[in-house]
Amino acid sequence: MNFDEIKDRRAIHSAKWGALGARTGATADDAIAMWIADMDFDAPDCVLQALRDEVDEGFLGYFGQDGPVNEAVCGWMAQRHGWPVEPSWIRYTHGVVAAFGSTLHAFSDPGDSIILFTPVYHAFFGKAASMDREVLQSRLVLQDGAYHMDLESLAGQLTGREKIAVLCSPHNPGGRLWSDAEIKALAAFCCEHNLIMLSDEIHMDLTFPGVSHRPSAVAAPESTPYLITITAASKSFNMAGMETGVTIIEDPDLRARFDASEKVLGGMANRFGMVMTKAAFTKGAEWSDAARAYIADNFAIWSSRVGALPGIEVMGMHATYLAWVNFEKTGLGIEEVTERLTQRARIGMSPGSQFGAGGDRYHRFNIAMPRARLMEAIERIEAAFADVT
Repeated sequence: MNFDEIKDRRAIHSAKWGALGARTGATADDAIAMWIADMDFDAPDCVLQALRDEVDEGFLGYFGQDGPVNEAVCGWMAQRHGWPVEPSWIRYTHGVVAAFGSTLHAFSDPGDSIILFTPVYHAFFGKAASMDREVLQSRLVLQDGAYHMDLESLAGQLTGREKIAVLCSPHNPGGRLWSDAEIKALAAFCCEHNLIMLSDEIHMDLTFPGVSHRPSAVAAPESTPYLITITAASKSFNMAGMETGVTIIEDPDLRARFDASEKVLGGMANRFGMVMTKAAFTKGAEWSDAARAYIADNFAIWSSRVGALPGIEVMGMHATYLAWVNFEKTGLGIEEVTERLTQRARIGMSPGSQFGAGGDRYHRFNIAMPRARLMEAIERIEAAFADVT
């Protein structure tokens, strides 16, 4: 678990590094990738060894017998999150975004609306648009440096076409851990307005030491009749390329509708993704704990240095590795801020405008990288904004 090791990943089919210039505008040869949600760490040895063993078997056919994977998922959820999941509740998809699409297909029709609490993970917008679903943006309220849902205002926005409310928990890009009271309030709102509550918990295992994530199913067990949880081992163990999502649905009627949607959309579990999921959830706890501690230390350094620059505010966070930074008080236009970051600092990050209403003065930075590379990025940002007072 050498998180300090720096490797050049530009020529190994890495989207983060290979597409850096095209996707972010940071085209310099020494540009630092801080955009897409991949860590710059090797995956756990237990996962790599599981893949080697699988390849050595010599069989690359369709995957079957998911019982051992189910046991791994159930064991992890119980031990790490106090969530007694039953194997029959679990479904596997081609990633979490695919599960999001299956949920839209199962529980809404073209022209219906879904509720997103913005700013929020940008892929939700693209998937909704591709499926001809409208998006009702419920803008999060910033109070005491953290985001809060405004369900009272949301009630006044409803048109009657809304079918699904999406909770990103932990929140991406704000790194927010929602309280039980907040989750219960949303669950009650969904019940009152006959909405499916879709809880995206893909970052659930990326909490900082000393705090813990509460699954929506644990925080608000009364939501079971209308709750769908989507998650994966991919972000937590840096293996997003496995494209394997875990969907957990306790209610049998909801499961039946989800299964019917999956039959229409087609596809099945990725063989290697299932092997990787099992290995991570049975043997990856030590790696996960070490990575979370390292990332938390990275954020402490990032926040103290970047947050000290005039006019720049780093939102406090307790989970994920995606730092959310507000440049509004620099007095610079967002175009100039972007130019300074991508051209002067030579950093490729994610523009806040991608994340919907409320994100236009922000940028999101991936800080899951070796400490020396993080320090280089910080020093470049300090130099790029040195004249701002």
